[in-house]
Amino acid sequence: MNPTGVPRGCDPSISAIFYQLCDLTAVWGIVLEACAAAGMVTSFMLFVIVLASLPFVTDKKRKGMVALQASILVFTLGLFGLTFAFIVDRYSTSCVARRFLFGVLFSGCLSCLVMHGLWLVLLERRGSGPRSWTLWLGALALWLVEVIINTEWLIITEVRNPLSDPIALHHPCIIANQDFVMALIYVMLLLLAVVLIALPSLKHKHKQWRRDGAFILVTGFFTSAIWVTWIVMYTYGNGAAGHASWDDPTLGIAVVSNAWVFLGFYAIPEICLLTQEDSEQEQPLDGEHVYPARTLVYGPDLKEPEPTQQNVYVENKAFSMDEAAIEPTTPVSPYAVYNGQRQSSVYQPTEIALIAKHLKEMDQGARIPRATAPPLNPGSGRSSLSRSVESLASQEWS
Repeated sequence: MNPTGVPRGCDPSISAIFYQLCDLTAVWGIVLEACAAAGMVTSFMLFVIVLASLPFVTDKKRKGMVALQASILVFTLGLFGLTFAFIVDRYSTSCVARRFLFGVLFSGCLSCLVMHGLWLVLLERRGSGPRSWTLWLGALALWLVEVIINTEWLIITEVRNPLSDPIALHHPCIIANQDFVMALIYVMLLLLAVVLIALPSLKHKHKQWRRDGAFILVTGFFTSAIWVTWIVMYTYGNGAAGHASWDDPTLGIAVVSNAWVFLGFYAIPEICLLTQEDSEQEQPLDGEHVYPARTLVYGPDLKEPEPTQQNVYVENKAFSMDEAAIEPTTPVSPYAVYNGQRQSSVYQPTEIALIAKHLKEMDQGARIPRATAPPLNPGSGRSSLSRSVESLASQEWS
C-alpha cells in the first residue's frame, strides 16, 4: 500500500472499488481477471466458428443442435463477464448484477444441456428427435422460469425498505449468504436434470450419440462438484475459518471455473464434431454378412459379367465342310445371340446368306423335270410326240 492509500500497481486516478483489478498484493483478483478475459475471447471465437461452419455441416441432426450450442456460448460469455462483478468491491450496481445474473446465466447454460439430453432420449426411443426450433423454444421456456423467479425476488427485496432509509444505497449488498443460495434452488433442479437425463444416452445404439451423452454427463458431474464446493464454502466454510472476506473470491472462482467446464467438456467437443460425416449406419455384428449391391450398367459396349466363360458366338454352319446341314425345327432370328458386345473378328452370316442357303437346299430337294425332244424318225413322229405330252401331263398331275 502506498502512503496515499493506493495499492501497488494501481493508478491514483482509479476509483477505490476497482483496486482489486490492479492490486499486485491481491493475486487472486489478477489471476481471476486473466482467466475471465481469456474465457471471453475464447467464447467469442467459438461462437464465430459455429456460425462460420454452419454451411459445412452435412449431418442434419447435428445441424439442429447448433442453436443450442450457440446459446450456451452466449451464456458462457456472460458468465466470464459476471466474474468481474465479484472482483470489484461491493456497491449497488455490482450487487444487483450478482444477485440477478448469477442464476439467470447458469440456468441458461443448464437449460440448453437439458434440452440436448432430452433430444438424445427421444432420438433413441422414436428414431428421430424434435426439430431444432422446438428444442430452442423449450430451452427458452426453462430459462424464462429462472428469469421470472430472480426478477420477482429482486423486486420484493428492493421494495421492502423505503428509499429514505440511510442504508438504501447499499441495500442490494445486504443479504445473507443462505438467502443467496436458496434463491438458486431452481438452478440446482436443472443441474440435477442434466445429470439424470444424460444417463440413458450412454446406452444409445449409435456411437456418436453416446459421445454426446458422455459430454453432457461429464459436464453435469463437474458442475455439480463445483456447486457443492462453493455452497459449502460460502455458507459454512469461510465463516468457520474466520475469513468472511473470502466470500467474493469463492463466488468468482466458482463462476470462472464452471464457465471453463462448459467450454472444455461440452462446447469445444461438440464444435469439433459439427463437420463430421453422418455415421448413422453401424457396422454389422459378428456373423452377419453384408454383400454390396451390384450395379448394372447397360450400354452398347457393357454387360453384366457372366459367372462362367461361355462361347457366345454361333458357329457358321453354312460354310462348314465337316458336318452336315441340319434343318432347324423352329425359326431362329439372326439377332437372338446378340449380347451387346463388339464382334469384330468373327464372321456372322447375313440374312441374304441365310436365304441363299435355304434356296439352295430347296433346289437340291426338288428339281423340275425338263422336256426332252422327240426322236427325228419320220414314221414315229406323231406317236412319240403324243407320248411326250402324256408323260408331261402325268408328271404335272402327280
